Amino acid sequence: MKKVLFVCHGNICRSVMAEYICKYVRPEIECESAAVSYEEEGNDIYPPAKRCLERHGIPYERHHARRMERRDYDRFDRIYVMDRSNLHLIRRITDDPEGKISLLNAYEIEDPWYTGDFDGVFDQIMEGVKKIA
Repeated sequence: MKKVLFVCHGNICRSVMAEYICKYVRPEIECESAAVSYEEEGNDIYPPAKRCLERHGIPYERHHARRMERRDYDRFDRIYVMDRSNLHLIRRITDDPEGKISLLNAYEIEDPWYTGDFDGVFDQIMEGVKKIA
């Protein structure tokens, strides 16, 4: 089974949405999510992200945001980040000697915390999750 880690800034919007979307549409993939910062550590999914998942029929559980750890690099086959800032900040946590870290899509997925576009982000994440090989 392929093991995938989704990473965003705080682990309360994009990466956790990706985790639950992936668990629902790609059950053959084992996945988790994490952050590149400690800012939201322990927090649940941001309420507008929960509502978006609910609108699309994606089940989720109580979440506890966490920061990615160096050992995660060894635990996962692929690590997908949402934007170039995440790519930059993840380098403070780990290097990438095996080339496991990349953007989920060929483009950046903007943070809906700032844009409010949770449905647009949902569609972008769904697109990326469906392409995971």
